[in-house]
Amino acid sequence: MQRLKASVIIPAFNAEKTIGKCLESMEKQSFSNFEIIIVDDGSMDRTGKIAKKFSKARIVKQENAGPAVARNRGAKESKGEIIVFTDSDCIAEKNWLTEMTEPFCDKEIAGVQGRYKCRQKELIARLIQLEIEKRYAKMVKHKFIDFIGTYSAAYRRSVFERLKGFDTSFPIASGEDTDFSFRVSRAGYKMVFNQKAIIFHTHPTSFWKYLKIKFFRAFWRTKVYKRHKGKMVKDSYTSQLIKVQTGLFYLLFPVAIVAIVWPELAFLFTLNALLLFLTGFPFAFWAFSKDKTVAVISPFVILLRTAMFAGGLATGIAREALGK
Repeated sequence: MQRLKASVIIPAFNAEKTIGKCLESMEKQSFSNFEIIIVDDGSMDRTGKIAKKFSKARIVKQENAGPAVARNRGAKESKGEIIVFTDSDCIAEKNWLTEMTEPFCDKEIAGVQGRYKCRQKELIARLIQLEIEKRYAKMVKHKFIDFIGTYSAAYRRSVFERLKGFDTSFPIASGEDTDFSFRVSRAGYKMVFNQKAIIFHTHPTSFWKYLKIKFFRAFWRTKVYKRHKGKMVKDSYTSQLIKVQTGLFYLLFPVAIVAIVWPELAFLFTLNALLLFLTGFPFAFWAFSKDKTVAVISPFVILLRTAMFAGGLATGIAREALGK
């Protein structure tokens, strides 16, 4: 596989705290025939100066325009047959790039998804990692996938260019990678999940930040679903239970009105709320052998997560309806 030249594209915005370790891990890769392109997306800190210390990295500067524009710019500037994306706060294992490119030995493969791992000890970070691991458990059951996140993503250049890269109407990291992978899938190309391609990431440790992320992911997901309506029903990454939880949360409001108008039916609200709470237990049971503390708190966290997700989804639907 060394015969295929790869290009690693890393968008960076005010990443002085993480870019050094990221590039250290890239220069230690066992895969040799590749280039590193840092797209400095208008950073106002020492990101560029730190990146210059790494001889293998080529720096491309642009005014701040968001990660979709930065990744497209990096791809345009690159020379590799395989375009590989990661983030400036990620640290790759030594064989990451080898594993990301190996599936392309099969000429039918157009895209590869790697996996996150995490070394953090904070409770919220451990919860986030287990949420991701649960989704990986779903993905690994599929021979081919339809979802790739750009923290560890690889595409054939020919496919990336044919589909015109990431949609730059996504102004922040908000679903442009989901949209692109759905477009690749819709075009009939095959993508795979390689769980041996490991990259380490630092998750949020603040519970409030965790909830905000859930809100905005749901908010932007409406833009994605507007284009890919079939993915509202099913994809290779999203748990069907999340959709059940969201539906039960929305159902609370009409059931509450019914309970107020007809007090004898108040038990319906209690039943609805209980069902919503119980939907958090499958994850808790799955997580118990891995992290007992996370397992115990997860049903309560899932309630709040569902509320934020439902709120983001409703806000996003309203935004799309107004054409904004």
